[in-house]
Amino acid sequence: MKSVHDIPGSDSETLGSWPCQSSGSRRPLPGALGLAPTWAQGGTEDMGKSVPQRLGPLDIRKSVVGLAMGAGAIYLLYKAIRAGIKCQPPLCTTSPICIARLAIERERLGRDSGELRRLLNSLESKQDEYTRSMILHSVTRCVYLLEAEASACNADDIVLVASMLDDKENSVKIQALNTLKAFSGIRKFRLQIQEHSIKVLELMSTVWDSELHIASLRLLNNIPLPDFAHPQLRRVMPALMEILQSDYILAQVQVIRLLSSLAQKNDLLYDILNCQVHSNFLNLFQATQPGSLLFEVLVFAERLSEGRNTPHYHAVKWHYNEQSLHEALFGDESRLADRLLALVIHPEEEVQIQACKVIVSLQCPRDMGLRPSLCQASHSYFNNRE
Repeated sequence: MKSVHDIPGSDSETLGSWPCQSSGSRRPLPGALGLAPTWAQGGTEDMGKSVPQRLGPLDIRKSVVGLAMGAGAIYLLYKAIRAGIKCQPPLCTTSPICIARLAIERERLGRDSGELRRLLNSLESKQDEYTRSMILHSVTRCVYLLEAEASACNADDIVLVASMLDDKENSVKIQALNTLKAFSGIRKFRLQIQEHSIKVLELMSTVWDSELHIASLRLLNNIPLPDFAHPQLRRVMPALMEILQSDYILAQVQVIRLLSSLAQKNDLLYDILNCQVHSNFLNLFQATQPGSLLFEVLVFAERLSEGRNTPHYHAVKWHYNEQSLHEALFGDESRLADRLLALVIHPEEEVQIQACKVIVSLQCPRDMGLRPSLCQASHSYFNNRE
């Protein structure tokens, strides 16, 4: 009798391909019971079901992680806002929020916060460069926001701040200049701050730093310059002209405002007009320049034109250098008239108006002084240019 293994084509070949016992354990395997392995059962149907079953837990985990991160971000934001609201000195009194809060509390309670005095006292002790700079920065904020406390300061405080102009670090000098400008807004300190104008002019002419130039010029433009500073102004005039012809707009605007003010001083007018300038000086009058700079340059030109037309100035026969500002603006080879005519159609109205004012001042004959209404077309500067 033949066994099952001897029957050809029987399922014994298939069954024989599956091991009936596991090695070592002598336990029957699924194949021994006539069952196929699990991966062979169901085939494609089970494979289609396994993918979404595995992705489900992953989606849940991602959602949980996202919620946790969102909750953490909200908590951190809450802590930051709470710290900003509840900040107390001396932890963060140097921040703008805290200084503003001190100003509001002072108005409400009618008492000084003492913050400005604390900062000035800390400035007297030896500090590193960064700390000195930050203290001065905070003092400047306090002067602007705590006006009553700033008014209660004394002359020694101004001397202390001004002494920082001798610091070896430019960052400290810049912050000291900003602090002096803040104090210059208080009337009782202006005369004392004027005494340091010569030092400020010296810094501006010896240290070539754009930020320092801006801070210096803002201070000088905020105080009336005393007559005793005029000799120093004559010495630094070439440096002022160099700053004007630089490519830093903020510094150019500030220096042209200072020069416009100085142009109204009779004893400084010639020094300004005779100052040497670059051959491309008239590029400052190009329509491509920023409107704020163009306007200030045109104001400067108008004041120079009016000043040189006064009887007092015209009574003296002045001699100018070939490359002087006078020759660039009012010389026989000057192309100022062409630049002014182009600015009459400038998009900004204030530039148009100021360009017309300069044209009127140039048309005015010298013996008429500052009376534009008496100017005659026969004496036109533009007619002479033609």
